[in-house]
Amino acid sequence: MASGPLAGVKVLEFSQIIAGPFGGMLLADMGAEVTKFEPLEGEPWRTFVELVPKESRTYASLNRGKRGVAIDMAHPSAREVIARLARDADVVMINYRPGVAEKLGIDYETLRAVNPKLIYCENTAFGKRGPLAERGGYDLIVQALSGLMAGEAKMNGDVPTYVYPAVADYATGILISGAISAALYAREKTGEGQRIDCTLLATAIAMQTSQFTWIEAFDDATFPPMIEAIRQARLDLKSFEEQVEIHNTFRPVGAGNVYYRVYQTADGFLAVGALSRPLWAKVRAATGLIDPRAKPDGTFDQAPEGWETEGPKLVAEAEALFRTKSTAEWGSLLQQHGVPSGPVHFIEELFEHPQAVENGLVTEMDHPLLGHMKMVGPAFQMSGTPLAPQGPSPVLGADTAQVLREAGYTEEEIAGMAAAGFIGIA
Repeated sequence: MASGPLAGVKVLEFSQIIAGPFGGMLLADMGAEVTKFEPLEGEPWRTFVELVPKESRTYASLNRGKRGVAIDMAHPSAREVIARLARDADVVMINYRPGVAEKLGIDYETLRAVNPKLIYCENTAFGKRGPLAERGGYDLIVQALSGLMAGEAKMNGDVPTYVYPAVADYATGILISGAISAALYAREKTGEGQRIDCTLLATAIAMQTSQFTWIEAFDDATFPPMIEAIRQARLDLKSFEEQVEIHNTFRPVGAGNVYYRVYQTADGFLAVGALSRPLWAKVRAATGLIDPRAKPDGTFDQAPEGWETEGPKLVAEAEALFRTKSTAEWGSLLQQHGVPSGPVHFIEELFEHPQAVENGLVTEMDHPLLGHMKMVGPAFQMSGTPLAPQGPSPVLGADTAQVLREAGYTEEEIAGMAAAGFIGIA
C-alpha cells in the first residue's frame, strides 16, 4: 500500500482527456488508490498519436499510479457494478459532459443513496447552472470565453490563438485534487460526505484575479465604455488586433517595462524578473541603465509626462545592451546584484537539469508496453508522508478482474461478463 498522506483513500475516477485525469494522478501521487474506468475501446487520449496500440504519450503522462478498468458503462449491469464499488469508496470523480453521469446512473444523488459519506467531485466546462450549463467544452473554448486568450493577445495572422499548454485544464486538475483533499478533511470532522463542483470556466476566471476585479471608484468610468467600444468594434468587423488596441486605450499596458521581460542576449535569451522598486534599483546597478523615472531622492515616477514616447526608447536601449553579453555572463552579473533571472529552455532540456533532478521533479519507471520512461515527479513533498509515483499508467483493462473480485464477484461471474463483451480484461 502507498504511504502518502492519502494512503487508504479509495477513489473511483470516471474521466478523460486532461483535467480529471490530472487531478486523479495528483491524488494517486498522494497515496490514494485511484481506479480509473474507461470504455472498452479506451478513453480518447489513449489513441491520440498512439506510440503502440492503445498507448500514447499524453495518456501515459496523465494517468500514472492508477488501476485501470475497461467496462461498457452503458450496459445495464454497469450500474450494479459501480454501486457495489461505491459502497466502499471514499471519492467518486466525474469529468464527463453535462448529463452523462445522470444517464449512466453514476450521478451524485444515485451514488449518495448507496454511500452517504461519499465525496463526489464533478468537473464540467461551464458549471451546472446558466445558459451554457448543458454544453460540453474544452480548454480552448474556455480560454476564448474567459478572456485568457484575449489577455495573452497572441496572434496567428489575424486570429487570436490559445495559450499552451492547456492552462485551464491543468489548473483545474490541481483544484480538483485540492478540493477533494479539503472535503476528506471536512469529513473527518463531521462524518459527512458532500458534492464538489469544479469548472474550467471558474478556474480560467480565477487565474485572472487582477483583471477580474472591478473597483467602483476607479473602474465605473472606464469599464462600461470599454466594453461597449469592444462590442461596437466587433459589429464594425474590426480585426482582433484593433480590438486589443481599443481595450488597451482604456486599460493601458505600462510603457517602458525594462524590469520584467525576456531579453535576447549575445547567444540566447534571458528572463529578468524584478517586481519591486528595490529590485529595479538592482537591475540598474547591474546593467548601468539610467531610468529617468528614478529620482535622486529615492522616489519613482511611474508614468511621467511623455513616457508613452520615452518608455519605448528605454526598452530599445536595454534590449541593445543585453545583446552585448552572453546569457551566462548576464546571469552571473545579475545574480551578483541579487536580481532574479534565468535562461529560456525547452522543456526537454530539464530531464538532465540538476535543479529538476535534485528536487525530485524527474522520476523514472517502466511501462509494460512503452518500456522505460522518464516523467515529472510529484510537484510538492511532505516530510512526514512523502509523495511518490505509484507506478505507470495502466494498460487498458489491466485491473478489471481484480477490481471486480474486490467487489465480491466470483471468477465465474467475471468470466461471464468478459464473454458477454461487457468488460475488458488485459
